[in-house]
Amino acid sequence: MRKKAKDSSELWRPKKHSTVDYEPWQRLTLMRLETDTRTQLASKKHRLEHSLSVASMAEHLAILYDVDPFLACAAGYLHDWDKVLSAEELIRRAQRFGIDLGVPLESVEPLLHGMVAARELPERYPHLPEEVWHAIACHTSAAEDMSPLDMVLFVADGIEPLRRASEGIQQTRSLVGHVSLDDLFWNAFVGGLVYVLEGGRYLYPRAIDIYNSLAQDRLRARNLKERRA
Repeated sequence: MRKKAKDSSELWRPKKHSTVDYEPWQRLTLMRLETDTRTQLASKKHRLEHSLSVASMAEHLAILYDVDPFLACAAGYLHDWDKVLSAEELIRRAQRFGIDLGVPLESVEPLLHGMVAARELPERYPHLPEEVWHAIACHTSAAEDMSPLDMVLFVADGIEPLRRASEGIQQTRSLVGHVSLDDLFWNAFVGGLVYVLEGGRYLYPRAIDIYNSLAQDRLRARNLKERRA
């Protein structure tokens, strides 16, 4: 009997009972991060559920795309750590850390929580490597130098199962496992820009520079591939 083809939606949904063969210290670390996240975000039930879902999604994408699932899951737990802060407190901390985005911080306050957390949390979790903090810092803004881990967290944050599905989110979900991680991230990144523009929201000016830099990199890679073909 011929096997029924898998629904593409199955590729993006994390398996409920999937297990990763973590080292004991990694498993203990992730247990601690989950407990700490539950405590930190206890007053924000929706944000807590989102963070737990992003951790699971990031782990799933990491497995699919050969990225370290431990680092992905850790970044997922901690990425919204500072979402409990008021806008005023978040801006104060960003100023204290010398975060300068070239515009008044009030204009880009929704982007700051990851950047602030990436500066605060290394002291609390010194055993986590710099890659985790870079991924957390750019999970809302993206960057010209996106690593595979950065891309995994960025996409996981955008398509985790609890997030309400828009046309753009559904499209990104449908691509999981069918395109490269670079292409998956590109789709999610461009979809995010479209969302901002269509909603008449403020666009972080450097997003244009990031877009152009990533677009040029993709064009160069495509031209190189065509020359080698």
